[in-house]
Amino acid sequence: MTETKGIVLAGGHNTRLHPVTIGVCKQLLPVYDKPMVYYPLTTLMLGGVRDVLIVSTPRDTPLLRALLGDGTQWGMSFSYVVQDEPRGLADAFVVGKQFVGSSPVALILGDNIFFGNELSRRARGAIEANQGATVFTYPVKNPAQFGVLEVDARGRALRIEEKPARPRSNMAVTGLYVYDNDVVGVAESLQPSARGELEITDLNRVYLRQGRLNVVQFGRGMAWLDTGTPESLLEASLFVQTIENRQGLKVACPEEVAWRMRWISDDDLARLAASFAGRPYGEYLQGLLAEVGER
Repeated sequence: MTETKGIVLAGGHNTRLHPVTIGVCKQLLPVYDKPMVYYPLTTLMLGGVRDVLIVSTPRDTPLLRALLGDGTQWGMSFSYVVQDEPRGLADAFVVGKQFVGSSPVALILGDNIFFGNELSRRARGAIEANQGATVFTYPVKNPAQFGVLEVDARGRALRIEEKPARPRSNMAVTGLYVYDNDVVGVAESLQPSARGELEITDLNRVYLRQGRLNVVQFGRGMAWLDTGTPESLLEASLFVQTIENRQGLKVACPEEVAWRMRWISDDDLARLAASFAGRPYGEYLQGLLAEVGER
């Protein structure tokens, strides 16, 4: 089976967060104690994805590269591509065509945070089982603000609407998607929308018309947060702070995820912990090594 690659979208103008994002993209802002980009990145990691493309702007790509490097420190491989102007989510498959190659691909938005005990199992299961396309939905109380998916009694996709005035369901389409390799050709065939962008909803509708759009429904026990406004950014930080302070476990810690996935060794983790010596983050990583004798 061809290994699924990953794409993290970390571009855009982020105008809803101005003036905070005038000088830097929101994916480099902190969500409590880690850069925002760590959260979508570790979601892909939990799904078993190790080869990842970061799509960003000319200004922010060097900053993201300085933060993330080439990925080898976490047993991964990171590539970077510049998107000169926001041209829609589906444009990621056009600018990332060379990276995708002949592989299936998982796309995640750089401002989406997923959390829950079932996240790894369900993400990995969907990635491994995907045929065609898979979208992940989440129930919301204000569906008119999202892309909304309507399903039948058996959970099969019937209709996708973008911010409908009268939603047919409360199931929002989240910012995590999985596609087979046909996605590059589908994205290239799309016509720009009225706002001049290649819309991810239009791409998903192609798979829907072909009867190849699968659905994974996240419900109770899962959390899905985006961070596109000052309020939602604060809420996400407080959520992560609450979980970490209560459990003593970190959310979206790539060093820990890589270690638990056996992508890096105990010695690798020790070296990473030493690079944060004297800081709470390093102390947390050092504490993980106490588990070595128990494994």
